[in-house]
Amino acid sequence: MGGLFGGSLTGNFLGLPAELNDGCFADIVLMGAPVATPYRSVGPYCADAPDAIRSAFGWPGVLDHHDFDLDGTVLHSGTTAVDIGNLSFSETDFAANRETIRASVAGALDNGSVPLVLGGDDSTPIPVLQAYEKHGPITVLQFDAHIDWRDEVSGERMGLSSNMRRASEMPWVERIVQVGARGIGSARPADVQDALDWGVHFVSMSTYVAQGLASLMAHIPDDSKVFVTFDIDCMDPSVVPAVIGPAPGGFHYWQVIEILRKLADKARIAGFDLVELMPANDIGGRGALVAARLVAVMMGLISRQKQSRL
Repeated sequence: MGGLFGGSLTGNFLGLPAELNDGCFADIVLMGAPVATPYRSVGPYCADAPDAIRSAFGWPGVLDHHDFDLDGTVLHSGTTAVDIGNLSFSETDFAANRETIRASVAGALDNGSVPLVLGGDDSTPIPVLQAYEKHGPITVLQFDAHIDWRDEVSGERMGLSSNMRRASEMPWVERIVQVGARGIGSARPADVQDALDWGVHFVSMSTYVAQGLASLMAHIPDDSKVFVTFDIDCMDPSVVPAVIGPAPGGFHYWQVIEILRKLADKARIAGFDLVELMPANDIGGRGALVAARLVAVMMGLISRQKQSRL
């Protein structure tokens, strides 16, 4: 593959530069957030995910190639992207991790860039969404097999089972749409009721299969600012085996691409994170490759939105 794409793997996603030569700010800033607030019982089990995603498809020169999922090159002419690498993290000081993530995303937003964050476990969206305090109001579109509305787990309120409840407490989050829930997760009936009382729009996986794209897009207002948080366990385990909590009956690749394309037509994509990839559970790098493709497609859609506003 290296010969086909022009050389050996680089350290950055799709061979992106770490910064722009002219000192200008990039339209899109990609960063890795290996560790946020993992539960102490499991530890930082997704810490190597950002690098696994980069390694899945990091051949130099690929940005000049035609991408059939985008019907063109990944980056539309006139837009720029950088990969600033992985943020520093501690395996014990989770508050420091959250602040590093929040500040880094806020910095990108303040510079007019759209952030793309590679997690890390599913606590990552909490500090990411905190960074939007001055950049709201936003709609949060969560792809996930689980709803993440626990108030706390073993005393931890900032963990992966609580991210949407914490999001609901942020005044700049005006709407939450959650798609892909199925099976049994950590949510109790009271958690589901709390979410419904807040105003969450749930589109379960069974509803999506029965009613299709319209069942989801009905909850996304035209021209709204949407942050997409993507727990990759929303996908079927046959597509992405590399997760800690697999659940049968999930999304397939083209279903997700269809949603993302329609979202880009309808709303403004304000940011994206991808979390919960667990390379230790991967099979032949398949999950990392799917993750890399999804990130590339999101980058391409954001690039096209940026270009249309120039």
